[in-house]
Amino acid sequence: MNTNDDYLFDLRGYLVLDGALSAAEVAAINGTVDAIPALEPDEWHGHVHRQNHNPRRGTNLQNIVEGGSIFEELIDHPSWIDQVRRYVDGGRGLFIDEAFVNLRGPGQAINIHAGGASRTIRNQFRYHDGEFSCGQINILVALTDIGAGDGGPMIVPGSHKSNLPHPAFETAYGELMGTAMDDTLEAIEVPMKTGDALLFVDCLCHGSAARANPGQRRILVYRYGPSWGNTRFGYQPSEELLARLTPARRKIIQPIPPRHPERESGE
Repeated sequence: MNTNDDYLFDLRGYLVLDGALSAAEVAAINGTVDAIPALEPDEWHGHVHRQNHNPRRGTNLQNIVEGGSIFEELIDHPSWIDQVRRYVDGGRGLFIDEAFVNLRGPGQAINIHAGGASRTIRNQFRYHDGEFSCGQINILVALTDIGAGDGGPMIVPGSHKSNLPHPAFETAYGELMGTAMDDTLEAIEVPMKTGDALLFVDCLCHGSAARANPGQRRILVYRYGPSWGNTRFGYQPSEELLARLTPARRKIIQPIPPRHPERESGE
């Protein structure tokens, strides 16, 4: 346990993990992403799926954990897995309910969302009797440098404990879709170097600045929740993936193996 990290996470709702991934790991991720052909919305490449969502948010390559061995290594990466276990459920068990790479170009952004005023179980923050119990911990990894004008992640520190909705939500959510957080009350932009990771509880108000620079911003997100959770968009692990994974990684991807009478009876 790192007392400083725990205090700052409790206070702010996030931590920045400098140099979470090595240059070699980032190169392997980017090389694998580069090898995926350009996909249309709702199109598949193997078990990787281009999500059909608002184009102002950029391109999401969902179910990226099926994209190759480098993504499997991230499931329980030592740079963050112990903290994730501690903050999600005191080490009782994890589940990744969403894993994706986001590609974002000029003018694209993701709007403010979440906040502590929403008491949904999936993204709650709780600390009780010396233990954290958070419904969702996100790991956001920078696959490119993210500085001024690059459309960096934006957060409202401490908003995971807010009792009131952020004033931005006075605008209908449909109108916020795809807008940037650049001028949002109390929001800060988090600069990141390639390989840095942002760990934050999902009920923290978050989104991004608009990308103003040419080129592409790349991030990877793994979202961890308790082992009893379910996949957010219905993606199911392939038998090939499950067969490749170590027992510890398989326990995170499929914490509760399905039971079928035909299999158990040998029929």
